[in-house]
Amino acid sequence: MALIPSQVLRAAILLSYFSILCHYKALDMPAHQTYGGSWKFLTFINLVIQATFFGLCVLIDVSSLLTNGGDSREQERQHKKLIGLRDWMMAVLAFPVGAFVVFTFWTLYLYDRELVYPKLLDNFIPQWLNHGMHTTVLPFVVIEMRTTHHKYPRRLWGLVAVCVFSMAYISWTCWVHHVTGVWVYPVLERVSSIARAAFFSAMTLLIFILYVLGEILNSYIWEQPQKEKVKDE
Repeated sequence: MALIPSQVLRAAILLSYFSILCHYKALDMPAHQTYGGSWKFLTFINLVIQATFFGLCVLIDVSSLLTNGGDSREQERQHKKLIGLRDWMMAVLAFPVGAFVVFTFWTLYLYDRELVYPKLLDNFIPQWLNHGMHTTVLPFVVIEMRTTHHKYPRRLWGLVAVCVFSMAYISWTCWVHHVTGVWVYPVLERVSSIARAAFFSAMTLLIFILYVLGEILNSYIWEQPQKEKVKDE
């Protein structure tokens, strides 16, 4: 990490997300023309989350450079607000949602790709773009966690926020089905109503687990070395 400044890494990651989003939106896919468009898919929502998060990180970096050496209390207060928002986004959205997309996509893909990413999509989506949407998301967010210490909220409030996001997306998925008669993901078409409810519950539990995993990983990266340093002193 020391070879490349963290500010440069964040800017490069942000530019990569802009490229991925532009290429994704340019795809001439039938699903993009139906109700809900790209916003039906958690993959696209996650890309927007990641781009927004890294955009905020870059904004904070630029703000730090511009206000370096300044003594304005108002500037410092606004800067701390941005940092608080960045840390909240990392804890509640960027890490758990990003890890969830990568884990669930590749698990279902390896089991039976037709459940989540039918082979027909290979005619529309190049391999590099598929990996940009479903693979590099996790390494990018782990790099950010490794380069910057993020302060997590109280676990209860963090889990409540994750739950609200999960329930909102599940409700949106059900609404799209109500309007169109078609489930967003093929896997939901192949199971009964009870199994579908169990699937949604399991996915919600999984994102809770990923939230806690992110909190533990962040703590391990930043608090463990500090404890060892104090012990050595």
